[in-house]
Amino acid sequence: MAAPERLTRRLVVLALLLCLCPVRSVYGLLEGLYCGTEVCYDVLGVTRDAAKAEIARAYRQLARRFHPDRFRAEHGAGTAEEAHVRFLQIATAYETLKDEDSRRDYDYMLDHPEEYYQHYYAYYRHRLTPKVDVRLVILVSICFISMVQYYSWHSSYNKAINYLATVPKYRLQAAEIARQQGLLSRAKERGKNRRSKEEVREQEEEVIRHIIKTKIDIKGSYEKPRVWDILLCQLVLAPLGLARYLAWYGTWVYRFRLRGQEYGPDEKLYLIRRNMKMSQSQFDTLEDCTVQDFLQRELWITHNFQLYQLEQDEEMKVRMATDPRMKRYRRWMRNEGPGRLTFADD
Repeated sequence: MAAPERLTRRLVVLALLLCLCPVRSVYGLLEGLYCGTEVCYDVLGVTRDAAKAEIARAYRQLARRFHPDRFRAEHGAGTAEEAHVRFLQIATAYETLKDEDSRRDYDYMLDHPEEYYQHYYAYYRHRLTPKVDVRLVILVSICFISMVQYYSWHSSYNKAINYLATVPKYRLQAAEIARQQGLLSRAKERGKNRRSKEEVREQEEEVIRHIIKTKIDIKGSYEKPRVWDILLCQLVLAPLGLARYLAWYGTWVYRFRLRGQEYGPDEKLYLIRRNMKMSQSQFDTLEDCTVQDFLQRELWITHNFQLYQLEQDEEMKVRMATDPRMKRYRRWMRNEGPGRLTFADD
């Protein structure tokens, strides 16, 4: 009796497996992904081998039948609410199958229903990924950053001009230049051409500002903005800048390392700026007398620059030792600073 029972059990298991095999494509369908528990191909009434044109044709036929604006109850399709739900399901099936990437992910889900974590990832990646080209997004971002950059530089430049226009030294020099050029002549005006004092004052202010803009060369972070310095132009001209740098570096190696030529004024200033680890804009803000002192000290030579650094360090130590504020700070650190053990009087 044991052998027939074992045979019966095997037949039952085999029968169950045969029953489950035809529904393998439906097994594992999850609510909320694609068409839910229904197969998108069945919703549109097409096979898995259907072409895009066949899928589009089936969608149009079903959309004309179940669209809320064209639905008629006499068609036997149920109520208007049921037709609306059916139309949304048809639209979801079409959106899933018309796109090649989405259809490939959906077919993979039908063939591998056990990998449901992968199906969730593929579904939401396709839904949440921007449909806009990433290159276009990067280009728009660079243009926006360039506009903000130029506007910020222009605002800083105007602030510097407004400040210089209030400094008596520059204001008097600009007014003298304007009088020499005949821009501030106050000839008596009569009749309709006569202007008020406010208009004359505004015109003089504009003339002074214009003279300051043209005569004063502002360096550093407040210099006059240039279009070539914004991010967009720098990226476009990056290959040209790289080629110029390689050509300059090759010329430098050939002239000063291979042939042993002496440094010119520009080369000396470049070496001094490199030793001091200063940018070009920072170096341009230095006074002319300071630059001349650097040249007299021959700071482009490494040994001389190291001696200069030692001198600066010694001067800083002496200055800190004689500064009253530093004396008070050291006294406070010695008597009341952190790390001193004290007891509170209770």
